[in-house]
Amino acid sequence: MKKKVSYLNEENVRRSKDGVEWHPLIPFLPESARVLFLGSFPPQRKRWCIDFFYPNFINDHWRIEGEVFFGNRNHFVDLEAKRFKVEEIVDFCLSKGIAFFDTATAIRRLQDNASDKFLEVVEPTDIPTLLARLPRLTAIVTTGEKATETICASLQIPELPKVNTFVPIPNVFNHSGEQLILYRLPSSSRAYPLAFDKKVAAYRKMFDYCKLL
Repeated sequence: MKKKVSYLNEENVRRSKDGVEWHPLIPFLPESARVLFLGSFPPQRKRWCIDFFYPNFINDHWRIEGEVFFGNRNHFVDLEAKRFKVEEIVDFCLSKGIAFFDTATAIRRLQDNASDKFLEVVEPTDIPTLLARLPRLTAIVTTGEKATETICASLQIPELPKVNTFVPIPNVFNHSGEQLILYRLPSSSRAYPLAFDKKVAAYRKMFDYCKLL
């Protein structure tokens, strides 16, 4: 039987107390990665169906990637179990070179939900340390305003990109001397008011630009 995939950070789960949550997942950083998705912070564990990034079953990130790369929104979905096929997701992201983490390492939730606007960042992520582990990276990708603002502040990017656009990241280059970009996409959350097919088109354009298609 194949071993269950989990990127759970058990130490951080244990140290989360007194209203402060430490990031419950280990950064997923394939050395070959060309794209790094940086969100704000995972939802509460009660909303998870897998121990990996974008774990909420009603978030459409993995449906979007299924549609973009396989022409099937349910490619990574186990409809009967109402979960995502995390083993297939991990293998796919390793083969394609897609990395994941978040812009906050510790947060407080000001309300009992996953909304970015009710997250207080206690400790931001050391983004340059992540980048040092990704020598082939082309783009950091965000899908929300809080994550975009946090990265712009951390990397001294003077202008927030609008949705479906990108900006160069000043003085940040990969090991081939290619300047990294910050690419902003629409959120894969169903709360974001955009049709699924338009989100797919936006993500496809980004992946194509980064030469993953």
